[in-house]
Amino acid sequence: MTFNLRIVLVEPLYQGNVGSVARAMKNFGFSDLVLVNPCKLENEARALASHAWDVLSSARIVTNIEQAIEGADVVVATTGITGLKTDEHIRMPPYTPHELKEKFNGTNGTIAILFGREDNGFTNDELKLSDMIVSIPTSEIYPIMNLSHATTIMLYELSQIDAGEQQLADGFDLKLLHEHIGELLDDIQYPEHKKEKTHLMFKRIFGRAQLMPREVQTLRGFFGKIQQLLK
Repeated sequence: MTFNLRIVLVEPLYQGNVGSVARAMKNFGFSDLVLVNPCKLENEARALASHAWDVLSSARIVTNIEQAIEGADVVVATTGITGLKTDEHIRMPPYTPHELKEKFNGTNGTIAILFGREDNGFTNDELKLSDMIVSIPTSEIYPIMNLSHATTIMLYELSQIDAGEQQLADGFDLKLLHEHIGELLDDIQYPEHKKEKTHLMFKRIFGRAQLMPREVQTLRGFFGKIQQLLK
């Protein structure tokens, strides 16, 4: 039984933050770091990483989020700005780090936690790549946290997850399930203007459900049977 946490920093602007994140990861026993189009990592990054230089130097550098989350079973995006309406599935529903920890206790698999740019976070299209949303409760006076501080809070909470026997569904199989849903929406001539929001709603539902491998295969078979009857 293994629980793997992958930290993904999307286009980090400041090398000091990247070094500090590497240090925090080593503090809590994690080493899977992926950087999407990062800034230059030079002396400042190394100095702030301190004895976690091995985490920083072994970080995988990629050019897009899709590459960064490849192989992950669940993708969680962090945001300081959550949705205001229950039908805004892009940023809803948000979990706290503690709630996320409770949700994944007893599971095993790979969870990728995405952290956005220091200046403007994620685009809505980037958030749509995630299965779940997490937000750290902060003061309304100044809600946006420093990247390394936010990462440290997440690492602290998730380091307390106890891996268990519930195997999370493989991320690739989930991707096939979502493609299947897209095909079905086309087959039933679902209203074009509602299609994207509905598809995202399914993504959020399945993210919260922590589907197991057998459940994903059953859902794909169920949707496939519907498609056969439609044709």
